[in-house]
Amino acid sequence: MKKIIATIILILPFAFSLSAQVKKKTAAPVKAATSSVNALASITRGKAVYAQSCIACHQADGGGVQGLNPPLSKTEYVLGDKNRLINIVLKGLNKDLEIDGDVYSNPMPPLNYLTDQQVADVLTYVRNNFQNKASAVTVAQVKAARAQK
Repeated sequence: MKKIIATIILILPFAFSLSAQVKKKTAAPVKAATSSVNALASITRGKAVYAQSCIACHQADGGGVQGLNPPLSKTEYVLGDKNRLINIVLKGLNKDLEIDGDVYSNPMPPLNYLTDQQVADVLTYVRNNFQNKASAVTVAQVKAARAQK
């Protein structure tokens, strides 16, 4: 009995240490997996918004229309500053854009009738499709941009 108690006393600190290490190692992947699931859900919802509000001008492949509507594939406007991109959706764009040496001159009307969630979702979709790979746009970022005058 004394040997068992001595063994438990020796092993107990290691068991607690191992338990803490296991918790540390599994916490990050769980958070990352949750984040991935949320991003995937946002992309799925965004695809529907894109089909309803964006596809006519920017086309199914995100290639746009030469001289009129800019492409969404690998451009600084899509991959760069999120706030600028959010504002283009919320406020529209009424100036010529030059992208990769081509000028696009068709005005984009504001899509401010979309909810903050829809704007975040469609921009997350665009930033992760058409050969793009960029971070998600959040509802909080859209709310902040909408609140700016």
